[in-house]
Amino acid sequence: MTETPSTFASPEAQKRLRKRRAADVRFRWYGIAAIALAMTALIVLLGSILTRAASAATQHVVVHEILLDEAKLAPPGKNDPKLIARNVEGAFALIRDSLTERFPEARDDRALRRELSEMHTRLAALDVAKFASTRPDQIGRKVQLSVPINDDVDLYLKGRLTPENRATVPAGLRVSALADGRFRLDGANAFAAVRSAQAAQAESRGADPRRSILLTAGASTGRLTLLSADAAELDLLTGDAAAFSRAGLARLIALPEDVRAISDQQIAWALALQADGRVQRAVHTKLLTRSDSTYPELAGALAAIIGSLFTLIITAATAIPVGVLAAVYLEEFAPKNRLTDFIEVNINNLAAVPSIVFGLLGLAVFLNVFGLPRSAPLAGGLVLALMTIPVVIIASRAALKSVPPSIRSGALAVGASKVQSVFHHVLPLAAPGIFTGSILGLARALGETAPLLLIGMVAFVNRPPATPTDPATVLPVLIYSWSDRAERAWEPMTAAVIVILMVFLILMNAAVVYLRRKFERRW
Repeated sequence: MTETPSTFASPEAQKRLRKRRAADVRFRWYGIAAIALAMTALIVLLGSILTRAASAATQHVVVHEILLDEAKLAPPGKNDPKLIARNVEGAFALIRDSLTERFPEARDDRALRRELSEMHTRLAALDVAKFASTRPDQIGRKVQLSVPINDDVDLYLKGRLTPENRATVPAGLRVSALADGRFRLDGANAFAAVRSAQAAQAESRGADPRRSILLTAGASTGRLTLLSADAAELDLLTGDAAAFSRAGLARLIALPEDVRAISDQQIAWALALQADGRVQRAVHTKLLTRSDSTYPELAGALAAIIGSLFTLIITAATAIPVGVLAAVYLEEFAPKNRLTDFIEVNINNLAAVPSIVFGLLGLAVFLNVFGLPRSAPLAGGLVLALMTIPVVIIASRAALKSVPPSIRSGALAVGASKVQSVFHHVLPLAAPGIFTGSILGLARALGETAPLLLIGMVAFVNRPPATPTDPATVLPVLIYSWSDRAERAWEPMTAAVIVILMVFLILMNAAVVYLRRKFERRW
């Protein structure tokens, strides 16, 4: 008996089979390439954010030996602890005295005194005032306190303010004083490395005669005015000229002094304090323990963190019960007619409405009609709840549909009512999907900025809210606000707040994974 040849054995069939297998392989590699591209983009994004935020994780502080002078901190009639805590001028005068004692060259020069005072922002003295108010027994004594340094000086010490080339200068230089108050340094071929660094810097960035070259030896710093391979002349900025006979370090600062936020003199003072061991790099805990400020080195995100928590709690307490109950009614109890079809279409449309429209709705209804407090988590949470409810309804209906009909039939067969079958059997089995949709909807709400800007949550808030009706801001709005400020120190601070917001989102997604695995049922 002759066997009928298979239709798959023909050359045409084999060719089609090879093409199909090749298409399957290509599709597999397309998927792998797409995943690799997405992971690469994610890594680049996270790397960029974390690199910028790393600078804000620490800050430089100056350790001062401060005499808590009662005449300045607590003069007669102002010795109440509350008044002492607000006495910024008196506390700042003590810090200024400590700096002047270390750098006496600024004592008789008004311009230098002003520059020296700018090593700290005035509000940094609040730490000293608060210490004196809580420890009145220390007034009249010398205490050691750490005060945050100016944000521009902090950036310079971190190497993020201006490009800088460096070259070593060997020991053994001969130091001689010139008639005009400058000093001359001589040494055979001692400045050859500095000249080479200067030429390399000029070649890479273009020559600019206004650039500064600072020579540092220990706690002494001078600015070079003339330079050759064997000799240099300098203006002494701080310290003792005799220190330059020892090995030193030349700093070739790329930006001219008149376009920098920090002067050569302030750099010299900062390096001297660093050489003394009085400048320390500490963990920037104030980022999590303080609220917003006009100064980057004093600013923190505490008010935004608490405001985000209040807002998220109100959003969850409003959106999840309303959304889940609406989904249960539409899926399990509502009759199928034109009205319910109209409602379903509008719910789907609301889920796609831009978030700023909900902000306009909240401004018109919650603020203008109901008179809720502006810039408060109560109003913000209700606005975000309006935006989240359609997402919760859609996710909850999908979860309810995934429960097999046999669960409902079995419950009804043993005598359960319709309400009992839904709430005792169907709803618990749909809980993983409901949890997932609800938390993802809240995570989306947490990252929203536009609707909250319209209800005033962009306001400057310098103290954490105690209740949901107090003025507050949220993390996305704080990021928007800080990113728009001019000073460069706000850039790493903004990246640090982005990291805090990402931690919130990661925790919420981790909760989704945990709840889904805990309550998931496989059919």
